[in-house]
Amino acid sequence: MRADYLEIHPKNPEPHKIRRVVECLRRGGVIIYPTDTVYGLGCDLLNARAVERICRIKEVKPAKMHLSFICYDLSDLSEYARAISTPVFRVMKKALPGPFTFILEASNEVPKIFGVKKNQVGIRVPNHQVPRMIVQELGNPLVTTSVKDEDEVIEYMTDPSLMLDKFGHEVDLIIDSGYGGNVPSTVVDCIDDALEVVRPGAGDLEPFL
Repeated sequence: MRADYLEIHPKNPEPHKIRRVVECLRRGGVIIYPTDTVYGLGCDLLNARAVERICRIKEVKPAKMHLSFICYDLSDLSEYARAISTPVFRVMKKALPGPFTFILEASNEVPKIFGVKKNQVGIRVPNHQVPRMIVQELGNPLVTTSVKDEDEVIEYMTDPSLMLDKFGHEVDLIIDSGYGGNVPSTVVDCIDDALEVVRPGAGDLEPFL
C-alpha cells in the first residue's frame, strides 16, 4: 500500500490534518515529517513495533540505532533523561526550540521503549510548528531519525515528493510542508556536563553558552 501524502501549512498547521497524522501514529504508523532542519522519519515512542519498523527502514539493528525524541518542550525531560545539571538545563532552555539535538544520559524508561540497553538519548525540540503540534496532540514524544538518501551525493533528501517515490511503500504517511533543509541539527553531547559539539550542524551553540 502506498503512503498517504498530506500537505500541511508550515506556519499555521491545519488542526484536522494534525489529528489525521496523530491517528496514523496511534495505529502504529511511521511518518515522514518536516523539522526546522531536515525531514525526519518518526513514530510514536510508545509503539515498539513502529520503532522496529524505523530500524528496518534504515537497515540498522535497534541496538545500533541512534534515535532521538522529538518533544514539544522540556517538560518531558525528567521522564527520559537522568538528572540534568543546572548549567546544561539553562543552555537547553535558551537554545530550544531550535536546530539542536542534546545528548543526555538516558533514564530507565528508555531501554524499555527500545527493548535494548540504551545509555544515552537525544532530545530535540524543533523550531517548527508541525512536529510540535503533532507531539502536543499525541501526548508524548516521537522517536525520530533523519531521512537520508544513501544513493545520492546529497545526503539528506529535501523534496517530499521524491520521498514519496523512495519511501512510499515503506511508511504510512508523508507530510509535505515545503522543501526541507539539507543541514542537520547540531548535536551537543551533554554527558558529564561537557556541552561538547560532536556534530556541527544548523545551530550555533556559542550564543547560548
